[in-house]
Amino acid sequence: MKSKISGLILPALFVLAWIFALTGVVPSGGYASEPKPIAAILWLLFMAGIVFIASSIMHSIFAKSMAESIGWKTNGFQYEIAAVSLGLGIGCFYATGHSPETWVAISLPIITFLFFAGLNHLKEVIKDKNYAPNNLLILIWDFGVSISLLALMPTMLHQHLVLSH
Repeated sequence: MKSKISGLILPALFVLAWIFALTGVVPSGGYASEPKPIAAILWLLFMAGIVFIASSIMHSIFAKSMAESIGWKTNGFQYEIAAVSLGLGIGCFYATGHSPETWVAISLPIITFLFFAGLNHLKEVIKDKNYAPNNLLILIWDFGVSISLLALMPTMLHQHLVLSH
């Protein structure tokens, strides 16, 4: 039951980021009259920052239980995930308070990492029948965030060009 509930956290944060952006909740680093696409970028990066910092903690301090909740055995991969997650989380928080150029810079590794992590989780669902909640439900986060940031990339690049001229 505990892993089923924890498996819902990431999809909920993804949906919450979009709800906040579309309903006009002011994002970290934003302002009240922020256009919705900019608010979406900032909310996605803020939520990703939270998730990546939490992932760093979960994959290091709670490595064994985290691996079990995904349907895996614990090994050194988790400490690598913890390290990259810490860097991405810090980068996300930095970007939300800075220029569109930083949004692009942090979004590229996030898009790449989450999309390919999603493909790996999907492979495990299909090939290995791994339906552990933290292997299955994370697909919403992995593909949702990566596809959203990719779709919002033209907005990021446009904002960068507008502000640099």
